[in-house]
Amino acid sequence: MAHTMITVAPTGAESSKADVPALPVTLDELVTTAQACEAAGAAMIHIHIRDGDAQPTLDLGRLKETVAAVRGASNLIVQLSTGGSVHDGYDLRLRVLDAEPDSCSLTCGTVNFGDDVFMNSWPFMVELYQLTQERQIVPEFELFDLGHVHALNRLLDKYGAPFGGQVHCDLVMGVPGGMPGTAAALVSAVEALPEGATWSATGVGRSTMPVMFAALSAGGHLRVGMEDVVTWARGVAVRDNAQLVERAAQAATLFQRPPMMPDDARTLLKVKDRRGVPA
Repeated sequence: MAHTMITVAPTGAESSKADVPALPVTLDELVTTAQACEAAGAAMIHIHIRDGDAQPTLDLGRLKETVAAVRGASNLIVQLSTGGSVHDGYDLRLRVLDAEPDSCSLTCGTVNFGDDVFMNSWPFMVELYQLTQERQIVPEFELFDLGHVHALNRLLDKYGAPFGGQVHCDLVMGVPGGMPGTAAALVSAVEALPEGATWSATGVGRSTMPVMFAALSAGGHLRVGMEDVVTWARGVAVRDNAQLVERAAQAATLFQRPPMMPDDARTLLKVKDRRGVPA
């Protein structure tokens, strides 16, 4: 039986703790979230961290502490964001790999992001990609638009396969400025992916449910979490990240593709086993 890999993105860099009290921003909250989401069906966690004032940060000491804590408390694949916030510079974003995650995000192009611009120049993409190959970290290629899919193909053509050999992508859909969160857009993006690539899809905001069902219908995996949506239904706030994972797990099970266990996801993505190795 085929299974669905569920990734949880619990925090992000956009929502504030004041506006979203359930958002996990401390290390203890993040560890508790990881454990609850693993129990609910998640196999991987996509992490953004916050500082002592709950503001987005790429502080290397905090990143290392977070990787070690989540890895020690759960069996989830630990993926760090190299996007940070839209205000973070390239040098800080490259240094994320020094925290030795299992996986990291690698966004394949610049995109308008609401009122801001999320910068990802070609030279930065190349440098980050080559570092993942050297450090034996599995990249997840974040694709916000159809042009990003073509940039991914260019990157692979010029610089070869990622560490482990498995190309895995996440279609981030519904961001104001990126591709819409529709089934038609998802199909167009999937058709342009490299042969043999695996992929998940993320529906931001109100596109969460349409993207989830379109992804499952097309044979893809899922990413959910409070980074991408903080409303359960109109006028109803999300209780916590585990609630979103539970809904994804139920949907995947209805599609006869139940949630994938973390160790099976490691095998799928060819992740280097760093468990028991200090971050």
